[in-house]
Amino acid sequence: MKFVSTRSTVAGATLSRALADGLASDGGLYVPERVPQLSLDVCPHAETLASVARHLLRPFVSGDALEPHLDAMCRRAFDFPAPLVPLNGAPGPASVLELFHGPTCAFKDFGARFLAAGLERIHQGGRKLTILVATSGDTGGAVAAAFHKVSWADIVLLYPKGLVSPRQAQQLACWGENVRTFAVSGTFDDCQRMVKDAFRDPALAGTHLLSSANSINLGRLLPQMAYYADASLRIWRSDGRKPNFIIPTGNLGNAAACVLAREMGLPIGGIVLATNENRTIVEYLERGTWQPRPAVATLSSAMDVGSPSNMERLRWLFPDMEQLRRRITAYAVSDEETRSTIRADHRALGRIWCPHTATAAHVYRQVARHRAAEHWVIVATAHPAKFSEIVEPLVGETIPVPPALDRLLQLPRREQDLTPTLDALRREIQAIPDRSA
Repeated sequence: MKFVSTRSTVAGATLSRALADGLASDGGLYVPERVPQLSLDVCPHAETLASVARHLLRPFVSGDALEPHLDAMCRRAFDFPAPLVPLNGAPGPASVLELFHGPTCAFKDFGARFLAAGLERIHQGGRKLTILVATSGDTGGAVAAAFHKVSWADIVLLYPKGLVSPRQAQQLACWGENVRTFAVSGTFDDCQRMVKDAFRDPALAGTHLLSSANSINLGRLLPQMAYYADASLRIWRSDGRKPNFIIPTGNLGNAAACVLAREMGLPIGGIVLATNENRTIVEYLERGTWQPRPAVATLSSAMDVGSPSNMERLRWLFPDMEQLRRRITAYAVSDEETRSTIRADHRALGRIWCPHTATAAHVYRQVARHRAAEHWVIVATAHPAKFSEIVEPLVGETIPVPPALDRLLQLPRREQDLTPTLDALRREIQAIPDRSA
């Protein structure tokens, strides 16, 4: 299997090369040269999430140096559960896919740990990697946890100052050692632009070996297919339905993973994207014109993305606009609708949502009015305790803090302020010694 750029101006790369580079040299995102097809008859019967991941990812590592290590990589990435929990009290068959049981209580733990396991095997000796991460909240914490104290990489986290929850900010800045955290005076889109500019900067290319751990990196995106495969197979085998997934959406990596899993042949029905008041995706599907815009701050801060990177992958996969519209739909959810959903579902369903999952729960209420007989899956992307200052006043109770999160909240905080320019980022990166691992 080779991987090509969405901009189609570079030769195909191996998976190892794509993971190490992060971004293709022409600025595009790596995608598989073809989408492998799976037969449902030979898919494993969901023994473990790791076994599903191993089966699903095998075509992508075929012929690559990582192929002998796939089993170990999957065991490391998928050593905590992604339970599919019935949504009792819903108007029809519905479930919640809980993706927040990892070390930083967010779905991004799966992909970050898989990427770390892969890069560890690719970069044994030689120059250190400098891994750049733009984060709207959860990515940075997951990457820091996966790469903390490794000898072969330095991590540079950029997050928009004041635009993540207090507990998210603590998760980003509590590491030290080989993790450097910068609070950028701008939006997530500024952070993302700085990272992309750094990859194209000749001065940095001459001094540091750069890679990325955002969802622009295939090593983050590919493993995220596994929990969609596992959940869809469980439902399909139990009652013959292809479930529909409602996915809280920011930079579109998680949604792109679900789309790719369906294109491989997994029994996935509709894919519905729940956005917040950053309406770029919704407006694109409505009007057919891609118009990124500055991000707007909302309650669901990890979704505050005005220029979602992974739309480039979806547009590569579905170059015809009508085809894309048939494959995904999207709804925008306001902050007030997010609040009202958190209140209402706590009372009616006994569920406490984080603000991101609440956007998906709100969309479920809309679509289930006319399609209640279909099986819907609300994708729960983060634990509500990470957003206690928002959620607790709405539900009127204290949310217990998971032990993994509580441990991080007790650590000292280490971060620096940074202006949103390439020059400022370059100075900080070049201050990191580029030494052998």
